[in-house]
Amino acid sequence: MASLLLPLLLALATAATSATTGRLVPYDLLYADGVRAYLAREWTRAAELLQRSLHSYAGLREARSACCHACHDEVAFVRGPAAPWDAAFFDQVLQRADCLQHCLGRRLGGPPSAHRVSHAIRRDFEQREPYNYLQVAFFQLKKLDQAVSAAHTFFVANPQHLQMREDIEKYRRMSGVKSDSFRDLEATPLWEAYEAGVQHYNADEYLQAVARLEESLREALSALEECRALCEGPWEEEEEEEEKEEKEDMQPGLYEAIAAHYVQVLKCRQQCVLEIATKPGRISATEDFIPSHLDLLQFAYDQVGNQTLAAECAASYLLFYPMDEPMLEKMNQYRTELGEDTAVTARENIQHYVQRSLMEKKLIYYAVEHLGGTFNDPDLWTPDELIPENLKEQHREDQEKQKQDTLDVEEREKKGPLPFEGIIVTMDSRQMNGTQRVVFDRVLTESECRDLLRLTKAAGGTGDGYRGRRSPHTPHERFEGLTVLKAVQMAQNGDVDWKDAKLLLQASEKSRKIIESYFTPGKKLHFSFTHLVCRTAVEGEQESRMDLSHPVHADNCLLDPEGNECWREPPAYVYRDYSGILYLNDDFQGGGLFFTELDTVTVTAKVYPKCGRLVAFSSGKENPHGVWAVSRGRRCAVALWYTHSQEHAEQERVKAEELMEQRAAEQDKPNGQLHQGADHGSRSSPESPVPSDRARPTSRRHKPGSDRTQRPKELRPRDEF
Repeated sequence: MASLLLPLLLALATAATSATTGRLVPYDLLYADGVRAYLAREWTRAAELLQRSLHSYAGLREARSACCHACHDEVAFVRGPAAPWDAAFFDQVLQRADCLQHCLGRRLGGPPSAHRVSHAIRRDFEQREPYNYLQVAFFQLKKLDQAVSAAHTFFVANPQHLQMREDIEKYRRMSGVKSDSFRDLEATPLWEAYEAGVQHYNADEYLQAVARLEESLREALSALEECRALCEGPWEEEEEEEEKEEKEDMQPGLYEAIAAHYVQVLKCRQQCVLEIATKPGRISATEDFIPSHLDLLQFAYDQVGNQTLAAECAASYLLFYPMDEPMLEKMNQYRTELGEDTAVTARENIQHYVQRSLMEKKLIYYAVEHLGGTFNDPDLWTPDELIPENLKEQHREDQEKQKQDTLDVEEREKKGPLPFEGIIVTMDSRQMNGTQRVVFDRVLTESECRDLLRLTKAAGGTGDGYRGRRSPHTPHERFEGLTVLKAVQMAQNGDVDWKDAKLLLQASEKSRKIIESYFTPGKKLHFSFTHLVCRTAVEGEQESRMDLSHPVHADNCLLDPEGNECWREPPAYVYRDYSGILYLNDDFQGGGLFFTELDTVTVTAKVYPKCGRLVAFSSGKENPHGVWAVSRGRRCAVALWYTHSQEHAEQERVKAEELMEQRAAEQDKPNGQLHQGADHGSRSSPESPVPSDRARPTSRRHKPGSDRTQRPKELRPRDEF
């Protein structure tokens, strides 16, 4: 991203040039050599090459942007009076191409084609991956200040990267590390000014707010122009390999090829507003970034008594939303205060921005309507009349999806980072068509699943069932369950292995930490109940079966599908706040989890079991769920419920943990050691703040019910998964 480049990189771009030829060495070559040196532990060479790759990347972007602007001014597209239109136009196209070739060749010191790189390499630089390597190299070279700033620069753009989070914390504890070492080497005036302006605005410091917001708006428009200039680069092939092969014999003609490339450039230019409006480390762009500046400035200028500039900002804002009633009222007020003879006009640069954007949208929509393709309009303010009639429905769907994506991102950004590495979010709320739903994978290893499955065999013999019944939900399946306390007691009696009982406690605690971190960071979740459960299909009773393994229900309220409601009252477990199920196997048929609407019929999401998969969701009426019939084999999982209410914390678990501590004390071993692999992916803290021998670094991380009726201790939960 252009806005991410530190001006210092431009000043130092000469460091990336060849000493003998004066040409800018392609940044992908420098990067590859730097990574090879890194893996060979040649720290000095790695640091030098990685820095040069960053300088080359910045230099290339600056050269392309500067040449686009220079050639745009030098060769303007105007229709010649003498020559035919197409000849005059293509004469200017050729002149522009010649200008760009010479300009780039002069600035880069070689052919521009040498600087074409893969999508993967560009993505690494956009996500600041070279800094991930640099911080390790600098640390090994004992250049602590540079290591800290490199680590911080990477972490700003990758806040969910757990290893870097740990490294940053270790740096903070090291002597000799100063607070100003934690600086973002690619920080830009745009976001510094914008966030400062918003802070002043929220603090009612309007004079300071207008100064910083005006600065932010200037920087945003400048970054926008740079981004738009870079859109005029080479044709980007977006098709899959199979589609390419199918079209090898269908090469487009002259005008089709020109149109396709030009429309791609127009779409790129339109998307630039999202690029400049996306802060490093954020997934989504700030909505209505340019109009929102004008909205804030209008109010701030009004508060400081500058009605002239307030009116100018209001008029500029109305270019985006001409029917906005509150702003129209403010405009009438300003005209009255300033006098009818005073001309109130929108800012010239904003007029140009809107007119140009509308012209490009019109061309894009024409191309989509007549030539095919798609266009995801980045703006919420696009006039409805500009969109072709047959595309309006799709446009409305895209806008709704964009709004929902923004809400989902905001919801995710409120969540804390996962407390263990290696775990991945396979599906979030948006992908599961609901709220407060998530699927994690890699919570357990295959070995851990096998150990817990070994423990389930005890449940079939001496373990506890479901209120004493072996088939509580359907006569076509046999139900077996084992509580954590029963598992520990069986270990005491020698009926099961101690390490398996211990693993059950550890796996459920690991799941609790994951769910707490994801859904309620900073707010304690207590166990409400933990149950190792299996459902086995009864042979000879599966033919023509129509029932469910478990009927649709909600976990803290009584479902009323006819009334489209769920009543949070006893005998429901109203104190349950979150639910989870940790799967142990998938060698069976059926048994999938599904979510529905309140009608219990409309399925909104499906989850299929596999070893180490954890499904978690809030326990209320927003998440009715059921289990499809297990038609063959045995389905096993750890069923989990959590509460914010300590009053309803699982007492059997407390007793089980006490017995486990007694066992550890008897064997004179430290308590709390994880079963091998139980916390796979999390690292023990090395003495140095960064692993010195790691390979290529990887990027990427209801309030309780008012009813306090305690569940009778002799009963098991009614709502097993």
